[in-house]
Amino acid sequence: MPKVTLHPYSLHFKRPAATSRGALRVRPVIFLRAEQDGAVGWGECGTVPGLSRDDRADYADAVAAVCAQINRGATPAELELADLPSVAFGLETALLDLAGGGQQRLFDTPFSRGQAALPLHGLIWMDAPAGMWAQIEAKVGQGCRVIKLKVGALPFDAELALLTELRRRWPASQVELRLDANGAWQPAEALHCLQRLAELEVAFLEQPIAPGRTQEMAALCADSPIPIALDEELIHAAAPASLLAAIGPQHVVLKPTLLGGLAACQAWIDAAERLGVQWWINSLLESNVGLNAIAQWTSSLNDDRVHGLGTGQLFADNLPSPLRLEGCGLRLEQGFTWDFARFAG
Repeated sequence: MPKVTLHPYSLHFKRPAATSRGALRVRPVIFLRAEQDGAVGWGECGTVPGLSRDDRADYADAVAAVCAQINRGATPAELELADLPSVAFGLETALLDLAGGGQQRLFDTPFSRGQAALPLHGLIWMDAPAGMWAQIEAKVGQGCRVIKLKVGALPFDAELALLTELRRRWPASQVELRLDANGAWQPAEALHCLQRLAELEVAFLEQPIAPGRTQEMAALCADSPIPIALDEELIHAAAPASLLAAIGPQHVVLKPTLLGGLAACQAWIDAAERLGVQWWINSLLESNVGLNAIAQWTSSLNDDRVHGLGTGQLFADNLPSPLRLEGCGLRLEQGFTWDFARFAG
């Protein structure tokens, strides 16, 4: 059986990352090191305050307890990790890496072999209108043909003016527009906002209202002129098929760190496809260790979707990796040797 040890680390943002839950400056993570027969695999777990299901004061102790159970001979299937989704992700990916010989190649795909890039959307972070506009121009200039913007933080008319100008300059045939409200709108105002945005040919809008309001969300999904995607709504769901059937969204956005790992996200994909719901994979402020695992798994799904996996450039002290942004694509450079020495002591 493998021996698993935990190695805490802090990631510092190059600039504060504004979200609907406040500005993030530091993100603590815990790397998991799984060793057996001389091979070593690495995974990553960590929470986002106010968002993750396992955001708790004793998080590090909970991770240590999981490692101790593995080291006493328990298998991952025997552990109760429903309330520790990020730990499930970290353990799952560490063991996948170990099974592959500890080479950080979790899946054998053209992407993992460096033969193909993954297309990405260009994410626009919350900012003043001028700052958001500068981000948009930069992303389109880099070749991004799918742009994702956060809405709900600025006055609605200011956001509408910015989006109207974006669409004036780049029609839908040139730039696909995705929006994410992060649950910022009240149910009484959400449909009105969606109706005003409809003429901008929005591909879909994520989480218009806060999660947990099933009836109101179902009504929006039925009445909205813009397709609705669920994101935060999925975090506390016990059964994918039941939630999707109850709400009837057009899309779901899947984040392995929030939902319990790659296998858990595959369960969401299976349920979504049975119900005709589109699905997308997004990273969630992981270091390059977690991002590498998510990107390789995404590449194994053999689809041509444009996902959201471009968050690895946000940190000043990220672990060096072979992940490279090329315009609006992500590529793995071959011949790179990962260096985990700083965590292995």
